[in-house]
Amino acid sequence: MQIRAASIHGSSGDKVTGCPWVHGTPNIGFFGRIFIVTLQRDLAMASTKVLIALATFIALLFPALAQAHGVEGSDAHFNEQNQGLAIGPYLYLGAKHMVTGYDHLLFLAGVIFFLYRLRDVALYVTLFAIGHSLTLLTGVLADIHANAYLVDAIIGLSVAYKAFENLGLFRTLGLSPNPRWAVLIFGLFHGFGLATKLQEVAISEEGLIGNMLAFNVGVELGQFAALALILIAFNAWRSSGTFLSSARTANMALMTAGFVLIGYQMTGYFTSVT
Repeated sequence: MQIRAASIHGSSGDKVTGCPWVHGTPNIGFFGRIFIVTLQRDLAMASTKVLIALATFIALLFPALAQAHGVEGSDAHFNEQNQGLAIGPYLYLGAKHMVTGYDHLLFLAGVIFFLYRLRDVALYVTLFAIGHSLTLLTGVLADIHANAYLVDAIIGLSVAYKAFENLGLFRTLGLSPNPRWAVLIFGLFHGFGLATKLQEVAISEEGLIGNMLAFNVGVELGQFAALALILIAFNAWRSSGTFLSSARTANMALMTAGFVLIGYQMTGYFTSVT
């Protein structure tokens, strides 16, 4: 099964110029082609404005989101009060954390932005899952601690990095980092970010291994559900005829969001140590 799309800079380095649905238009005459090209331009301009507005919205909303993205409220209360194995609740908590994890979802969106075959999507998502599963489980079970602000800043860097790669800027610099290794390595930091959130609350040692395994499975289920929605949205966007013209702006918005997250987390870090 293939996801329909045309790419500016895909993982394989293929480049597509022009707009496929215009070149594939039957002979409708000179004025018909002018109408289609004008419509394409107007749609691209509208998409650009929407994406710029979205980037601004993300930048303004990120501080509130960053504060909310943790184990808090009733979830924290459950973790502190629970004694023993609780598979169902921890499955739910893991799925909830991933679905509401805007930083993880932004990175995933960047990863699959130019992936058109489902087997490629599966490969990169699997590498990401391996990375974050290793450090999530190791961080909690082995009680390995790190500053949550610094870890989250690196997660923000992963978002900006992937957008930078999608824009073809590494090629401009004469660099060609391995995208698979990048996803795996950043996955390790995303998992450690999950671990730091859990370490902020007191979790009972009783049933800890089973509960953390359930939490990790929940994370994967949440990731699968979110990924399905992202793929549906991407496929609709790619089929609309505006993907090529707005892909650059979308990745600029993604990179902006990553840098805003880095700045916010580093501000939190320097504030916490002074």
